[in-house]
Amino acid sequence: MKTAKQSFNNFNFIRISLAAMLLLFVLGSFSVHAHTDRQARIQLAILLDTSNSMDGLIDQTRSQLWSMVDELSKAKKMGQHARLEVAVLEYGNNNLSPQQGYIRTVTKLTSDLDLVSEALFNLRTNGGDEFCGYAINTAVNQLAWSPSSRDLKLIYIAGNEPFTQGPISYQSAINLARNRDITVSTIFAGHHHEGVATGWQQGALMAGGNFMSVDHNIQVVHIDAPQDKRISELNKKLNDTYVPYGRKGREAKQRQTMQDSANASVSMEMLAKRAKSKASSLYSSGSWDLVDAMEEEDFDLSSLAPEALPAEVAALPKPERKAYLNEKKTEREAIKSEIQKLSEEREVYVTEERKKLAKKEGETVNDVLISSIKEQAEKKAYEFD
Repeated sequence: MKTAKQSFNNFNFIRISLAAMLLLFVLGSFSVHAHTDRQARIQLAILLDTSNSMDGLIDQTRSQLWSMVDELSKAKKMGQHARLEVAVLEYGNNNLSPQQGYIRTVTKLTSDLDLVSEALFNLRTNGGDEFCGYAINTAVNQLAWSPSSRDLKLIYIAGNEPFTQGPISYQSAINLARNRDITVSTIFAGHHHEGVATGWQQGALMAGGNFMSVDHNIQVVHIDAPQDKRISELNKKLNDTYVPYGRKGREAKQRQTMQDSANASVSMEMLAKRAKSKASSLYSSGSWDLVDAMEEEDFDLSSLAPEALPAEVAALPKPERKAYLNEKKTEREAIKSEIQKLSEEREVYVTEERKKLAKKEGETVNDVLISSIKEQAEKKAYEFD
């Protein structure tokens, strides 16, 4: 027969157990809610062979960056647009350190797309040793990959030498990537059968990615359209809505203008595609632009030192600063809307013009990259508008 003390202890035990279960349920619900509320990320590392003869590969990549961004701006997970982060690494260049395997991280994973554009325009080729396993290993270890299984983590390595070269085997590098939930896909710059024979296909199969071959000597055809002039004018007006703060802001604003010029120097089509990307959700500049920063929950305008503010904001009384930035935001949204409308009209025009051109032979980097990213994204329940 139980004593009164034993009964009391049993009651306390049951009460504490129920309280613990309730606490675990609450914490679990909060964890799931926080996990699903966070914006999903697409992390993309592009590893480019910058040895001799790869100029065409680099030209294709820089020429079609904004087309890729445009497609990825349509990616959603659970109804929410994904955040894009891109890294660029180069390998196989004699100008790089042999102690580092002739590999350099040009940009870390970043959502600053102007920084990515600048990186691609600054790449230069030079003969060297191409160590694919070493390059993949470097990308896995040096980049800040998300620990979340819901995020899409992709490495695309492009080149034209045997995949098996170098002191780090591609097998061990790919195993390392897979253990981090990173999918590796390979792009061989040359004939398909040669990519198969030199290990590029086997690397992709082992990594769960895609094996692709491209003609890196294809010149990307740029088509001018009637909408280009107005899009260019709107792009300049769009830039005027950015309000940089701090030293980083001044540098980023200058980079924004320089990358407009760099893209326009190639073609008006590249500038038009860039403007369309700038009008999308992926072009976010909260780290240096006050208008975007105001949209972030943890940003406090009043905490900025006066010297960090641009002159036109610092000159305003504190109560009027937020209103000024809201005016810029309204102006920006109107410009973006017009750019998006003109871009849709432009796309219709260009599609018809491309039909008149002779059919090109082979595929470019952009052709294979977009189709592969979509395929990998769908495996993780991403959808595209």
